Parts: sequence; structure tokens; C-alpha cells
Amino acid sequence: MTEHAIGNLDEFIDGEKELLSVGGIDIGVFRLDGEFHAWKNVCPHQGGPVCQGRIFKRVIDNLGPDKQQHGRAYDESQLHIVCPWHGAEFNIRTGIHAGIPELSLDPVEVFVRGEKVYVRVD
Repeated sequence: MTEHAIGNLDEFIDGEKELLSVGGIDIGVFRLDGEFHAWKNVCPHQGGPVCQGRIFKRVIDNLGPDKQQHGRAYDESQLHIVCPWHGAEFNIRTGIHAGIPELSLDPVEVFVRGEKVYVRVD
């Protein structure tokens, strides 16, 4: 794997993403609570540009005993990215699909050394 410097630590804003092409691979780099997470920008559902999707808090449907929806709540502790093609929703920290745990994003190793942020890609 090849190591690539992708920027200075202070260039990555907490709660936001950066879309990059590194070594010919499109990736999304997310900084959440000071931690970095990086994923290949390919949705496992149908190949859409998942990292270009919107970031939002996990939506929890309030279902009654009749299985009808009675409003929504939002889980403040989980941020998700939603693929712009078909709405597949993934936990940004784990890469796991919100409803199908077997479906997940392809990780990219990301780390900080000194004041620089790096990724390793094939």
C-alpha cells in the first residue's frame, strides 16, 4: 500500500467531509469528534458516489403497535451518509448500512502523523 499525505490537520473541519482522488481512487474523508474515517467513494448497493451524499443524524421511525409511523426521532450519537443515487444509508464511523449489517463501505486507512493527515491506498 502507498502512503499519501492529503492535507494539514487544521484543514479538516470537524463534522464535515473532504472528497479526494488519491492514487486514482476516489475517497471520502470524514472528521468526527477529532477522529478520522475514510471510505472509497463507491456505494456497495449499485456503485453510486456514496461519499458525495448528505450527512445527517440517524433517523429513527417511531412505529406504533399497528406498524404505522407516528413521527420520527433523530439519534444525535450517530451520523450517517446517504448515497445520492438510491438513498442507501451508512454509519460514517463504521461504514455499516443502517438496515443491512452485511452491507458496508470499503474502508481506506487514514491516520495523523504530526500535523499531517495521511491515507494508504493500493
